[in-house]
Amino acid sequence: MKRHVSTGADRLFSEDRYLELVAGKRVGVVANQTAVTEDYTFWPCILEKAAGAVCEVIFSPEHGLWGAVQDQVPCEPEAASGPMGAPVVSLYGDSPGSLKPSTKALRGLDILVFDIQDIGSRYYTFIYTMAYCMEAAAEESVPFAVLDRPNPLGGELVEGPPLKSGFESFVGRFAGLPVRHGLTAGELANYFHRRHSVGEKPIVLPAVGWARNLTAFDYQAPWVAPSPNMPAPETALVYPGMCLLEGTNLSEGRGTTRPFETFGAPFFEAFTLAEKLNALGLPGVRFRPVRFIPTFDKYCGTLCSGAQLHVTDRNTFRPFATGMAVIHVAHRLAGARFAWCSEAYEFVENIPAIDLLFGSSEFRQMLDSEADLDELTQTLVGREAAFAAERREVFLYS
Repeated sequence: MKRHVSTGADRLFSEDRYLELVAGKRVGVVANQTAVTEDYTFWPCILEKAAGAVCEVIFSPEHGLWGAVQDQVPCEPEAASGPMGAPVVSLYGDSPGSLKPSTKALRGLDILVFDIQDIGSRYYTFIYTMAYCMEAAAEESVPFAVLDRPNPLGGELVEGPPLKSGFESFVGRFAGLPVRHGLTAGELANYFHRRHSVGEKPIVLPAVGWARNLTAFDYQAPWVAPSPNMPAPETALVYPGMCLLEGTNLSEGRGTTRPFETFGAPFFEAFTLAEKLNALGLPGVRFRPVRFIPTFDKYCGTLCSGAQLHVTDRNTFRPFATGMAVIHVAHRLAGARFAWCSEAYEFVENIPAIDLLFGSSEFRQMLDSEADLDELTQTLVGREAAFAAERREVFLYS
């Protein structure tokens, strides 16, 4: 039986000591469609009735308030006003300056409340929206609160190399953070403050019922797709590794019903690709040959050959190592037809997307030098120990 979890949003409205944080106040909200209580109520709608509070403004992240906009597409508010007539301010426009709330937008607020479901991967931009909001709130002396939600990947495992200085971007703003960090948004807010001097110490309303060994498959709490290509916990599970494909000319499955699980390109032979990947004996995963036609993004309207990743054992599956292996095999099979993406990526033009995602240029350089998979693994995997130790200082859950 799945364990029941009450999120920070649930506690805001069920515990008087937390309701007092917003009662009768002018509240700014940083949220998207995931800001729901356990009965799937979008809670900014009930602020006034439950707490006599006024929702003065809603700040929306990448993908917009309702998660309707695709990745890296500048967002304009989808409506002149959001629920209860509050103005909506986009924090994902066409320049880096759009990522942080303006002084004008924060003026007059008594508190700024963040509630967006994170998925546990360094690349996912919502945690950096949170950090920018922490900074802006501190500059205007506005208290900042996080309504915490579980990390759907659990809180025990840490995977992927820590980001190196010089490779910061909106998919990795802080050096030292690994790909799969094993922290909740509330814990990350504390980590950003303690380790990187971001804002003032946040007020965190922890979830109740969640423990570090629980993934989204083990607990019962609302799941609302946080972005257009993150439809289910299964997607979040593979994302720490398969998002690396965004830095290549392989389709990562955007434009299909199984993004990040389905991948390929027009120049592969599906059965050969799947056979090579299965021959690696990667733990907890099998690959099935597929052909697919993306309805948007890379190779839109073009028949692609590739594979679908099927997780057979969530406990032994290691998404980051799997993503590295997928790119290694694709690189070898495709030869000159394989390419690294060179377009601007999340407002950065002079660093390849794969380096921003990986957190350094090592992976790309080693692959281009024909390093074998064992060499890649021995060199690039297993660097998480320092972060795994230091993150304990911000643990909110046992």
